[in-house]
Amino acid sequence: MPNDNVVVLQPKDKIRHDAGPISTIYRNLDTASADQVVTRALGELALSMGGLADQVRAHDLTDLNRQLRRLQRMAENLGMVSFAGVCGDVRGCLDTGDVTAFGAVWARLLRVAERSLAPEKAWEGFHQV
Repeated sequence: MPNDNVVVLQPKDKIRHDAGPISTIYRNLDTASADQVVTRALGELALSMGGLADQVRAHDLTDLNRQLRRLQRMAENLGMVSFAGVCGDVRGCLDTGDVTAFGAVWARLLRVAERSLAPEKAWEGFHQV
């Protein structure tokens, strides 16, 4: 029996990037070295996000605020405006102890991280600052 009162929400976060930090890396290094630096930084960001996701799934919030701050700085250094901003929002939820808001904003961080880091989705909804 269909329920006409149920609405399925499909959030569509706009992913914003600032090309400045990456441009600076390429301006200061030769192309091969810059490729290495950016690839390594993106890999570290993805691994850190994966580790945090595992930690949150295990309901282990130990040192999560500090780790989110580190993740936020890494994203800022790569010009990942949306990713860095949502990391800050999650930290705000932790600071206030609002578990409901934390759950919602954490889900948003997972979506933004996936769209920011997944190669096949990297340019989907891309908006340069």
